[in-house]
Amino acid sequence: MARCFCRWRRVLICICTPCISLALLFVYVTVMLCMAMNDTSVPGIPVQDQQGAHFVASGSFRNKSFAPLPKTFWDLHQQDAYWNRLQLTIDRHFNPILQANNSMLRFKNSTFYESLVNRGFPEVTNLSSMKRNIEQLPQLLKDFASSMHRRDYPILIQPDGVCGVGAKDETEPPLLLLAIKSTEMNFKNRQVIRQTWGQAGWVAGQKINSSEVGGKQGGFVRRVFLLATENTEELGVDLNYLLEIESKQYGDILKWDFKDTFFNLTLKDVLFWKWFSHSCSRVRFVFKGDDDVFVHTPKIITYLQDQLKTPQAYKTMKNFMVGNVIEAAIPIRVNTSKYFIPDSFYKGLYPSYPGGGGVVYSGLLAKRLYTMSKRVNLYPIDDVYVGMCMIRLNAHPIHHPAFLTFDFPDKEEEGRCSYHTVLLVHKRSPDQLVQLWAHLRETQEQCKDVPLRKDKEPKL
Repeated sequence: MARCFCRWRRVLICICTPCISLALLFVYVTVMLCMAMNDTSVPGIPVQDQQGAHFVASGSFRNKSFAPLPKTFWDLHQQDAYWNRLQLTIDRHFNPILQANNSMLRFKNSTFYESLVNRGFPEVTNLSSMKRNIEQLPQLLKDFASSMHRRDYPILIQPDGVCGVGAKDETEPPLLLLAIKSTEMNFKNRQVIRQTWGQAGWVAGQKINSSEVGGKQGGFVRRVFLLATENTEELGVDLNYLLEIESKQYGDILKWDFKDTFFNLTLKDVLFWKWFSHSCSRVRFVFKGDDDVFVHTPKIITYLQDQLKTPQAYKTMKNFMVGNVIEAAIPIRVNTSKYFIPDSFYKGLYPSYPGGGGVVYSGLLAKRLYTMSKRVNLYPIDDVYVGMCMIRLNAHPIHHPAFLTFDFPDKEEEGRCSYHTVLLVHKRSPDQLVQLWAHLRETQEQCKDVPLRKDKEPKL
């Protein structure tokens, strides 16, 4: 009886063991498949870009994991507009549904993603409907449309330093780089900025709100002016020669070989991000603005240092951008405006974007904006283009009422301490900048406790 029992036990073990092993293998494979299907990485996006770079599918606008997105922004039903159709050709390459089987896309290098723009350009421009659209555009916009796929413009002049001009004895990473858009003929603007709010080197902070500034609290500042080429033959002056002299004297000129027009200001952003990514690895923050603004640099220094002290600042810095944020704007369809964009070129609302004049963002975000810009076609309004890249990064600029893109409201400027309440005001002439800088010094002690501007509470 005992022998019979042992025999049957061996038979059961021989039969059941393979079955149990197969069952366990089946469970393991099922679990791994489920995990793969629920993986949060996005097919078609390079590994280095997967942090915060999202493909936003139609119908997902209420998904809380994405930044606010106007329903008509990049709408797939707006394909008859030139820019929208061009962008669609790029977006298809990053659509996780259309590219589900092309897992190798994530391992392509940056050159591959830059080539997407060039490949989509002839595909769209050869369509008869798009040809008609281009022919109907105003001449300046037509010129932009004909070259908006190009980004390979060489640098003609660049700063002596690795990342703009600054103090030679920096004892810590630069806190701020002032990147100022200028033109060849605006020498007076640049010179006044160098003497006032755009001084490079160590800049002391200044008390704002409850911030206590004392001793040597401040930060190292660097400076660079962003320029392109202009047609100056009618002036009878060789501006290239003068710029070379200016560059040798101050070491803060960064000039590219493309035409300096209003619509090409977007190119300055993209090429600056590229230069910054390669040359400014240690800079904490960037101020990007025009050469006709007034900036309260000491208070910006303190404001940025306060941001670095906030809880989990190392996480928020990757998306940090602050300025005068414009929400849910629509393209201007009035053909007498320099911002005129016909619906044959672009349809839809604009995403949130920081207004012109000046904006501050982290150095980390500048590098991420450059990476994302390879996936977004150039747009003729630079501020809007920044908003487009931001929303593709699942990021949202912070609005601060101390950035006055449209000047002081009402009679607020008349107050003796009014300029101590702002971080930026647009526009101001070179002569006004000199007067304002002197005024700040004269009233510094009297206005030292004045807080920054706040938005007024709406009347009930």
